Amino acid sequence: MIENIKNFNIENVGIDIVEIKRFKKKIFSENITFYKKIFLQSEIDYCNKFKFPYEHFAGKFAIKEAVIKSIDEKIMPLDIEISYKNSKPQIKLKNFHSKYLFKISMSHEKDYAIAIAIALRN
Repeated sequence: MIENIKNFNIENVGIDIVEIKRFKKKIFSENITFYKKIFLQSEIDYCNKFKFPYEHFAGKFAIKEAVIKSIDEKIMPLDIEISYKNSKPQIKLKNFHSKYLFKISMSHEKDYAIAIAIALRN
């Protein structure tokens, strides 16, 4: 992870909101192929460790969509890897390792998950 952000400028901001029931309707065990088109195995494992995984799938999806909206590169959901450091989402992009740094915030409440991504460019 890049520690010094002095050389980065704000590229853009992306935001996304997702209705959690979209994922609740797609039971993981019956729709594995669907989930593998969007999420990396580490992300699937993370979400499935919770009693209610669909809020987490919706949150991760919102993060990926917000990241896609925050940059001018053509990327797909599987190009984005979401991990956590001190309970905060961290983003790694396939093929753009040091070009971007992201500030991410995500929340889920009742029926919705929402995320915002601020893309900083080197």
